[in-house]
Amino acid sequence: MATKKRKKSKKRLFSGMGYREVQRSNSDRRSKLPKKDQALLKEQGYKNVGWDNVIALYQKINELLLQPDPNEDTLEELFLKADRVGNKYQTPEEIADFNRKLAAEANEIAEIVDRQFPEPETEFIDYSQSKTKAKPRSKRKRR
Repeated sequence: MATKKRKKSKKRLFSGMGYREVQRSNSDRRSKLPKKDQALLKEQGYKNVGWDNVIALYQKINELLLQPDPNEDTLEELFLKADRVGNKYQTPEEIADFNRKLAAEANEIAEIVDRQFPEPETEFIDYSQSKTKAKPRSKRKRR
């Protein structure tokens, strides 16, 4: 009558995912990486087998995904490109009219800000002439 008792082991989790889920996540996210990054992971020996390896790979993929792509334009560059494209389809008169309206709007906003937040009178300090002399300090008596 010997019955085998199975030990109930706690399911080990990483970031709320079990082993197979982390493996699947690694596979999916690795495939989204550029080929050079995939090759880098392989060269550095990252494997998707074994808890410690799976977790290390997950963290390394996160690092790679957070790095900005050097080929990707910055937000400023994108705005400049959009401006150039927009200027191609506008006549010089339309561009000048837009700039005139923009300047008028900016001036109106500046006037409103100046009315709501007036600058106090500017204080001028003349350091060229010294009217008061510094008083010599006397030492305190020690008891």
